[in-house]
Amino acid sequence: MNSENQENPVEILETAKRIIALGPICDNCLGRQFAMLATGLANAERGHSIKTVLAMQSSAVDDKALLEALSPSFRPARLKLGRKNEEDEACTVCLGEMRPETLEAWAKKAAASMQDLEYATHLVGTRMSGLLSENEELLLADGGSKYAEPFKSELNREVGKRLSVITGKQVDLKTPDVVFHLNLESGEVDTQIASLFIRGRYRKLVRGIPQTRWPCRECHGRGCERCHGTGRMYQESVDELIRPAVMQITGAEDTVFHGAGREDIDARMLGTGRPFIVEAVRPKIRSIDLEKLQEEICRSAEGKVEVLELKPAHSSMVERLKEGAFLKTYQALVKFGAEVSEEKLKSSLSELVGLVDQRTPTRVSHRRADLHRARVVHAIDLIEVSGDRARINILGDSGLYIKELVSGDGGRTHPNLADVLKVDAVVEELDVIHVGGESDGTSSRNAQEDKR
Repeated sequence: MNSENQENPVEILETAKRIIALGPICDNCLGRQFAMLATGLANAERGHSIKTVLAMQSSAVDDKALLEALSPSFRPARLKLGRKNEEDEACTVCLGEMRPETLEAWAKKAAASMQDLEYATHLVGTRMSGLLSENEELLLADGGSKYAEPFKSELNREVGKRLSVITGKQVDLKTPDVVFHLNLESGEVDTQIASLFIRGRYRKLVRGIPQTRWPCRECHGRGCERCHGTGRMYQESVDELIRPAVMQITGAEDTVFHGAGREDIDARMLGTGRPFIVEAVRPKIRSIDLEKLQEEICRSAEGKVEVLELKPAHSSMVERLKEGAFLKTYQALVKFGAEVSEEKLKSSLSELVGLVDQRTPTRVSHRRADLHRARVVHAIDLIEVSGDRARINILGDSGLYIKELVSGDGGRTHPNLADVLKVDAVVEELDVIHVGGESDGTSSRNAQEDKR
C-alpha cells in the first residue's frame, strides 16, 4: 500500500466515529467499512473491536457524546450510561439483514429450494433492494472509509458459509452447479441451475432428418397447413432423437444440441461420427451412468442415430466446438450427363485439388449471406466408376460445399467437376465418413500432440 494512502490508527478511529455518528450500526456493517484492513477476521469481529476501543477511549476521557453515539448498537456503552435494560436498535444500514438469525434463515431457505435436486457446488449472489443500495451509498459517501467491501460481498459470503454447513456442499467461485440469488426486495431465493454438458460423437444412419429442431418457415413454430400443425419442417432430428433419453436420465427441463458443423439433411453421417455436445437444461440429476445413457439413446433412436464415446463436458467446450474448423472426408455418388472414362475422371478430379472459390449456394441463399468463401480441397480419390455414375471420396476444409464442387451451381463454385469434365454432374447421394477433431472442440492433431 502506498504511504500516501495509509491512515494511522487515530485516523481510522476518527473515520469510525463519523460512521457511528450517522446512526445505529451493527458490528458487521461497521467492520465492513474496514474489511480491507487485517486478515483472518470476520467483519463482525472488526466492528466489535472498533466499538470496544472507542468505548474505552470515551470512558478514559469521559466523552459522553461518543458513548451516546455508540449506545444504540453497543451494550457496554449503554451500561456505562446506566441504561441496563435496553436492547440494540436495528441497524440503519443493513436493516437487520446481517443479524445471525437472518443469515441463517436465508441459508435455510436456499437449501430448501434445492431439496429435490442433486448438486455438488454452489455460489450465493444477492439482488439488492433500492433502499439497501441507497443506504450503502450514503454510508460510503458520508462515512468516507477507503477500506470498505460491498454489502453484497459480505452477505454472499456469510450466507454461503452457513449454506455449506447445512448442505455439506462446497462453494465454487467459477463454475458452480447452482447459484442462489438472494432477492432482498421480495425476500425470496431465486435459483440459477447450471446446465449439465455431455460430449460425444453421433452417427446419422438415415437420410432426410436435420441435425437440430427446425421450426416451420411459414408459421415459425405455431402450427399451420404446411407443417400439418406440428410447427416443424421435419418431424425428427438428431437433436430430438437424442433428447428424450437425456431428459429422462438427468431430469432436465430441456436440452440444447451443439454440433461441430452439420451435414446436409439428405446426407448421412457415418464413420466415427461427428463431435457434439448436448446440454441438459436445469437438470435434477448430475451423477449419471454415461454407458447406460449411450445404450438408451441408441435403443430409442431405432437405428436412425447412434452415439459414441459419451464423456462429461463443461460449458467452455461448446465455444471451441462451434468455432473449430475440422477437416472432413465425404463420399459422394455422382451422376454425369454422359458416360465418363476412368482416366478422364481421374485427371479431372486432380484439377480440383487446391483452393476453391465458393459463392453462397443457391439452395441456401435464402437463409445465408451472399458471400464468397475460399476453401481447400486437400485430396480427391476415385473409388469406382460405372457408366454415368462414380463414387468419390473428398477430403476438404470445414465449410466446403461438396454438391456445388461437383455441379458448379451455375458458376458460383470455381473450379468444379462439371466444368472441368465439360459434362453435367450432380451428387445423387452424399455421406460424411469422417470429421476431424475431438468432442471437446480440439483438433485431432492437437489431441495427438497433447498425448505425446
